[in-house]
Amino acid sequence: MKKVLLGLTVLLSAGLTVNVEAADQKAVVATAGDIKPFSYQNAKGQLTGYDIQVIKSASKYIDDYEISFKKTAWDSIFVGLDSEIYQGAANNLSYTKERASKYLYSVPIAKNPLVLVTKKDSKITSLDDIGGKTTQDDTGTSTAKFVDDWNKKHSDSPSIIEYSGEDVTKRLLDLDSGEFDYLIFDKISVDTIIKQKQLDLRVIDLKTDDNPNNYIIFSSDSEKLQGEFNKAVKKLYDNGTLEKLSQKYLGGSYLPEKSAVEANK
Repeated sequence: MKKVLLGLTVLLSAGLTVNVEAADQKAVVATAGDIKPFSYQNAKGQLTGYDIQVIKSASKYIDDYEISFKKTAWDSIFVGLDSEIYQGAANNLSYTKERASKYLYSVPIAKNPLVLVTKKDSKITSLDDIGGKTTQDDTGTSTAKFVDDWNKKHSDSPSIIEYSGEDVTKRLLDLDSGEFDYLIFDKISVDTIIKQKQLDLRVIDLKTDDNPNNYIIFSSDSEKLQGEFNKAVKKLYDNGTLEKLSQKYLGGSYLPEKSAVEANK
């Protein structure tokens, strides 16, 4: 664990002096650890994945903090941020105005747009076709909000959301077996799982700017940590580390725009 030497001199009764060394502040990053390739457990039960490794790599450039990870349920992540149990969250997180009003966002760490997934013989070929059709999601997700927002604009024929609570792998398997009609999720996760599970599904790029990037989120009182992390991400971008992690964990180059990384350096 890194230490910060304060250079503080304490006068003792015997007239001696000692240097006082203070431990780093502890910063706990919460993750559900069930969303490969961003955050998951390897064969040894250790947390890894793109989000996790970006934070570990960034921590080498962050002084004053000892960063650790806590695996927890999805719906406990934001409760923990609210109560300051956690100082950060890493879980393939996208941007929403609601979250931004309560938490601090990092600069983007990956470009990861939303896609529409259907069976290959489905008549759904775009968002225009999801009215009256059924999807599955989890509560509190940006994708569920995406569908809710679509429904508000198409109240005459809204889409139906079943809140299954299943992870995205199970949802894609259920979609492949015909249990519901379509799924909206991020491109990297979908492409990874379809390839691994050899699913017979069609992936359609959405013509939307909603949720194009991935981020790390920090609690509202962690502004210093957020700033240090943003500076570290720019270093990882410039020295090629972010590209290497993208190739290794995401299976390709999914770097955000450089201007976005530099926006809050």
